[in-house]
Amino acid sequence: MTTTDADTTGRTAAAAAGHPAQPETAPRTVTDTAETAPAHGVHGYAQQKDAHLKRLRRIEGQIRGLQRMLEEDVYCIDILTQVSASTKGLQSFGLQLLEEHLRHCVADAAVKGPEAIDAKVQEATKAIERMLRS
Repeated sequence: MTTTDADTTGRTAAAAAGHPAQPETAPRTVTDTAETAPAHGVHGYAQQKDAHLKRLRRIEGQIRGLQRMLEEDVYCIDILTQVSASTKGLQSFGLQLLEEHLRHCVADAAVKGPEAIDAKVQEATKAIERMLRS
């Protein structure tokens, strides 16, 4: 069996051998092009990256907790409370990332001129619209 073949339980050979599974490559919906990425190559969240990763791991733990709650047949209202907490955590993370984008990327575009700032403001507006729909 190769490391990409799945065994009868659905695990890969790497996972069965105790090695972490390689993430599947999924098509990206957002690309970093010269138009969307800052010229200097550093994103607005770069200084807070470790804190953001810690926060996302906490949210991931909440989601895993939801799975456990279902497996353990926990009362539905208790599960819904956890869903709400997880959702608020993601919303809060998204707002923080948006603020960093505005402070960094939009401010960077302001130096480049009116066309660049218009593009960044439009990009941020679309991101806000997506966040409000969720």
